[in-house]
Order: sequence, then C-alpha cells, then structure tokens
Amino acid sequence: MSVSDHPITLRTLPWRDYALIDSGNGRKLERYGDYLVVRPEPQCWWQPKYPALWDKADAIFDAENEDEDGGRWAFSRRPEEQWVLGYDRVKFYGRFTSFRHLAFFPEQAANWGWQKSIIEKRDDQPHVLNLFGYTGVASLVCASAGARVTHVDASKKSVAWARENAVLSGMEDAPIRWIVEDARKYVQREVKRGNKYDGIILDPPKYGRGPTGEVWRLFEDLPELLSLCAQLLSDKAAFFLLNAYAARVSGPALAHLMAESVPAKLGGHIDYGELTLMEDAKTPKGAKPTDIAPREIGLSFFARWRAHVD
Repeated sequence: MSVSDHPITLRTLPWRDYALIDSGNGRKLERYGDYLVVRPEPQCWWQPKYPALWDKADAIFDAENEDEDGGRWAFSRRPEEQWVLGYDRVKFYGRFTSFRHLAFFPEQAANWGWQKSIIEKRDDQPHVLNLFGYTGVASLVCASAGARVTHVDASKKSVAWARENAVLSGMEDAPIRWIVEDARKYVQREVKRGNKYDGIILDPPKYGRGPTGEVWRLFEDLPELLSLCAQLLSDKAAFFLLNAYAARVSGPALAHLMAESVPAKLGGHIDYGELTLMEDAKTPKGAKPTDIAPREIGLSFFARWRAHVD
C-alpha cells in the first residue's frame, strides 16, 4: 500500500441546482435552486466581488457563535418548507435547517463523483456502507451507480429525510437498507458477524450523540472506529473514504491513520487533501463583470483509499 507524498484539492464546481456565487467579509453567497442564500464563513477574509447581489438574498443565517452551528434564519420572502434539488440522477429536498445547513453539504459533490466513477467501473454489484449517512445523497448516488447500500445514521429524523429523498428520486425500491443506529455500535456488531463491504464512506461529526445517548467525540473515538471499519473491507473492496470537518484535523493525519488501519494485503493507494467550493466563473445575471478570478473555500479534509489506481 502506498500513501501519496503530496496533498490534493478536490474542487466542487457549480452545477444546475447549486453554485457558490460570491464570498467575502466572513460570509458566502450561494444559490440553492431558486434561493439565494447567505451563510457565515469566517475564513472569507477578502471583499465580495458583487456587493449589490447580497441585498437580493432570500435567506440569511445569523450565527450565534461562529464556531458553532446555532443561530437563526431571516427571510426576505416566505420560504417553502422544502424544495427539490438534484445532482446527476439523484433528487433530494433542500431545507432551511436550524443548524445553518440546507440538508446536504454541496462540497461533497467531489466525493460523490469519485464514488460513482469507481462503482460504475465494477462488473458486479458492490456493497457500500455509508456511516453517518445524514439525508442520504451519497447513498443514493452510490445506488444509482449500481451499488447496494447500507445507510446508517443515529438520527431517526435524518434517516426519514433520506428515505423521502429516495422516493423523490424514484429509488424507493433501490437496494438500500436504512438503519437508525449508533455507527460505532453497528460496526462493532458487523465485525462480530463477519460481514464485509466493498466500499465504506465514513463522514463523522466532531461531536454527536447516538439514539440511546451514546457520545461521539472525533479525536477520542475516530481511531477505534476507523480500525473497526477497516476490518469490514472485503477482499475485493474498491474504496474507503474518510471525511472530517474539525478544524484541528489535517489530510496527512487522516491518511496515516487510514494507512495504519487498512489491511496491507489489500494493497492500493491512499491520497488525501482538502474539499473546497469554487466560486462560479460566470458573471451572475444583473452583476457587473469583474477581473477577479474565482476564489475557493476550504471546508473539510479527507483521506481515501482505493484498491487500484487508474
């Protein structure tokens, strides 16, 4: 097994239903379908390119603390409870949640494309485990590419949203198991059962609680969980993706932890780096062109193992 000697940047570019329009002054201006949304982003120290556009925002999130998700939304027009968005062949609902997100993480599109391309090249139906699966977009992308998926999340509400997204995508009969469970407990049982998976997606929060009060702390608990997940990789496993949003995490740290855990007999290669959002290169309608090149915002770090490198 080899580990890359340099980081890479996975850049998520705008697509039909999402775009990072502008950024600056500690905020980002995004388009989610027809909604223009402003959310905090403290690392955007520069000045906005299109200051007049910000006054046209439909929704602005006012954070209580820049280091936490708490706060509230202010709307310039009455919002829908949910609205339809899409990525490739998958559809899902956008929602203004109470923790500043809109029921999915757009920067993960770079990972969705990577998983999809690996699955589509297989001549079988790989079994993918998606831990901390949230509202299911990654699970649906994998299933649409030909995988059967086990989707695990401790939040009953999130799994219900994920199942709604499956129905919306016309994939209610897709080979996906929806499980409300603490990820660590589920993986421990799977190891004891001897079950195996051909792909694993591990996207844990910095802190969380399971359905019966289990406490998750990234820095204390990730090494054990990663080691357990590695034991679930089958002899024909294709990929293992680890993503983390905590500020004190780094790509190399995730990569070396993964290299220690993945069985050497599987060979393959590990690369690592950062997930970023790129501003739309197109001038928005009604805005004056600018010669400022698109900026990018780093949002999370990742490490990913692949059995074979093209």
